[in-house]
Amino acid sequence: MKKNLSKKLSFAIIGAGNGGQAIAAYLALSGFKVNLYNRSLERIIEIKQNGYIDLTGVYNGRGFLNIVTNNIERAIKNVDIIMVVLPASAHKFIANKIAPIVTEGQYIVLNPGRTGGALEFKNIIAKHNPIKDICIVEAQTLLYACRNISSGQVKIFGKKNEVRVSALPAIRTSEFLSIIHDVFPEFTASRSVLETSFNNIGAMLHPIPTLLNCGRIENTFGNFQYYIDGVTPSIAKVIEQADIERISIAKRLRVNTISLRDWLQYTYGASGESLCEALRNTRGYHGIMAPANINTRYIYEDVPQSLVPLADMGKHLGITTPTIDSIIQLTSIVHNTDYYKYGRKITDMGLDRLSTVEEIKSYVINGKIRNSNEGVVA
Repeated sequence: MKKNLSKKLSFAIIGAGNGGQAIAAYLALSGFKVNLYNRSLERIIEIKQNGYIDLTGVYNGRGFLNIVTNNIERAIKNVDIIMVVLPASAHKFIANKIAPIVTEGQYIVLNPGRTGGALEFKNIIAKHNPIKDICIVEAQTLLYACRNISSGQVKIFGKKNEVRVSALPAIRTSEFLSIIHDVFPEFTASRSVLETSFNNIGAMLHPIPTLLNCGRIENTFGNFQYYIDGVTPSIAKVIEQADIERISIAKRLRVNTISLRDWLQYTYGASGESLCEALRNTRGYHGIMAPANINTRYIYEDVPQSLVPLADMGKHLGITTPTIDSIIQLTSIVHNTDYYKYGRKITDMGLDRLSTVEEIKSYVINGKIRNSNEGVVA
């Protein structure tokens, strides 16, 4: 269903963390009607009382919000675009909350989807209502490098030059981009959600340096620059080996991928003779400190929702992922949690019934499954 482009868009921002507050403030500052939802009222009570979020850094100003609430139905009612800006570990919960009340004219955008986020979201909505035709869009990464200074005060350290997005199914991507272009011109088309999912760079940059810096984090309470000081030449070797495994899975799916070093150049214009040097030349990463402790979303989000789906897809396709598997195992020990057991797997993404690459590609591009007899089923 194509929107009337002359109508000013309205937004619901789901999640009031770093990214959620940054996007909400930017949109409100730009003059859009913005509703902000957070499951915990305590986190947004000051914003609710003030009615605004102050923005500093790349943008400066005060964004006044339309609604601030912990009632999700009130937040998304009659808005055009639902921006989900949450740790991917919350996607399943939010998808089940949204599924009964979202309407076919709305767009759901995962900022980001991590690996397989849109596929899991669509699978959950289909279980609630198989005939509800919802356009789900997955962003490869979050547009902003940002941090909350305090409740209702957020700083954007850097903005990516481009963020690839894809609708599920991909035949609706151009439709979405025609609507959102004036708001987020940085959004550009990916071929499918396989491309956004398997170019999930956070899977490489978040859990591995956190795990390998766990002693430093626990001793200093994260008092070092995460990307600048936290990636040494030795740690970079582990990251790059995991990156090779990610790219191998993507190649089997015939998905265009980009290496981490090339991504830094493409996204931030940062380059160097090594991964360490390229990271240190990434201006948007300067000033971003390490997590204060090991109980961080860099592990509890990025391992089960980024690394586990990579490993499980590799297993489905017959590709070994020893480096990624070792990170999953070690972080499971550190957190005393079986991340593989509870992580996002191909069954959660609705891909377990698809036995060939052709079937998977048909599903993500057209929303249909093409069987071996060239017939198409829904």
